[in-house]
Amino acid sequence: MTKRHGYALLAAVLAVVVVLSGAIYIGVAADDGSGTRTDVASGRTSHNSAAPASTGTWVGAWSASPAGAEPGTEADGMAGRSVRNVVHAAVGGTGARITLSNLYGQQPLALAHATIAVAAADNDAAAAADTMRRLTFGGATAVVIPAGGQVMSDAVRVRIPRGADLLVTTYSPTPSGPVTYHPMARQLSYVAQGDRTEDVSGTSYTEQTPYWRYLTAVDVLSDEATGTVVVLGDSLTDGVTSTVGANRRWPDVLAERLRASAGTGETPRYSVVNQGISGNQILAAGLGRPADNPSGLSRFGRDVLDRTNVKAVVIDLGVNDILRNPRQVDPRTITAGLRTLVRQAHARGLRVVGATLMPFQGHRGYSPQREAVREAVNAEIRAGKVYDAIVDFDAALRDPYNPRRLRTEYDSGDHLHPSDRGFRRMAEVFDLQQLKGSAPAEL
Repeated sequence: MTKRHGYALLAAVLAVVVVLSGAIYIGVAADDGSGTRTDVASGRTSHNSAAPASTGTWVGAWSASPAGAEPGTEADGMAGRSVRNVVHAAVGGTGARITLSNLYGQQPLALAHATIAVAAADNDAAAAADTMRRLTFGGATAVVIPAGGQVMSDAVRVRIPRGADLLVTTYSPTPSGPVTYHPMARQLSYVAQGDRTEDVSGTSYTEQTPYWRYLTAVDVLSDEATGTVVVLGDSLTDGVTSTVGANRRWPDVLAERLRASAGTGETPRYSVVNQGISGNQILAAGLGRPADNPSGLSRFGRDVLDRTNVKAVVIDLGVNDILRNPRQVDPRTITAGLRTLVRQAHARGLRVVGATLMPFQGHRGYSPQREAVREAVNAEIRAGKVYDAIVDFDAALRDPYNPRRLRTEYDSGDHLHPSDRGFRRMAEVFDLQQLKGSAPAEL
C-alpha cells in the first residue's frame, strides 16, 4: 500500500468513527454555556476512572481568536506531528473542555488523539504528575473537523489550579492544511514527531513554535467565577510587545485584579478571555476566504457572543482603522461600527465597556490628520455616545506634556504599543465594578 493510500484509508476510518459517535459540532452534557451549575459529564479519560463528580459553573479560562491560515502548511498541515499548545488558565476549576478550529482549513482535519494536562512548570512541555487526561468527542477518541468548522470536546475531570499553564496536545495523522492558527501568541508551544499526545515528559517535544494552532478555547468548571468577560481588541489587547511567556498582556493583569478582588464590594466574580488579533480593524478584513484577520464586525458573533457564559464585553478597537487606511478616515464610520457591536451585545443583554484610543505620535503611521480622527472618536466615546461605560486608556498612558504621545515609561519603543509597565497601567485604571450589571434597554 502506498503512503498516500494509507493516509486516505486512515482518514476514512476516522470519519466513520466520528459519524458513529455523533454530530461534528459537539457540546457537552454538563452545560450549554448559560452558566447553570451542574455535574461534569463522564467520559473516557486516562488516569481518571475514580474521580468524583464535580459541580460548578462553566466559564472561559483561556481563548484565542483564529486569525488566519498558517503559511507553509497548505499541503500537509501538521500531518504526522503532535502539537502541544501551552496556554495560561485565567481561573481554576475541577473540569475542563476545549474547542478546536479548522476555520481556515481547505480540507477536513482528522485528529486521532487529543489530551489536556497541567504543565509541570511555567513554559514547560512536561506535564505535572497525574494530570494527563485523554480528551474525547462524543465519547470517541478520534474526530474529524470539516473545513471551516470547529468542535468542542467532552468534559474531563481534572483539577486546574488558578494561574497554571495548561498543555493541550493534538495529533493529526493525515494531511489537512492549511493550519488554523493564532500567530502572535507571546507564548512558546511545542511540536513532536509522531503521536506523543499522552507523553508526560516533554523530551520528544524538540521543536518550539511562537504560534497557537487549532486550539481556540479552554473552558473550566469553576467555583471561583460565575461568568466570563470577553475582551475584543487588536495588537494592544493581543499583547504583541509584552514579554514572551510572562502573561503580561493587559487582559492577563485584569484577570489578576478580578481574582484578587472577587467577592468584595461590587466586584463581580468573572474570568477574562482575550480575543485580540494583531492588526485587527472594526470594519475591514484581510484577504482570502475566509478572510485572514477577520474584521471586528464579522467575528463578533463567534469570538464574543459564542464564548462560554459571557457576562460582559470590553472593546478596544479603532486604531488600525485609522492607521491602515491611506485616505482620511471619517471618525463617524468608526463610531458607527463600534455602535453596531454594542447593539449586538445589547441584544444578548450584555453590558459593554469601551476604551478610548491611545496616542501614537512618533509611530511611522502618525499624521496630524489621523490624530484629528483619533481625537474625534475619543470625544464621542467620552461623551457617552458609544458604550455603556468607558475605560480611559488614553488619559492613563499619554504624556502629560505632549498628549499626542505615550509616556516614555509606558512605551515599548515603537510609540504605538505599550511596554509591560504600560499594559499593567491599562489594567490598573480599569474600574472593575463597571463590568457588573446588564445592558440598558436603550443606549
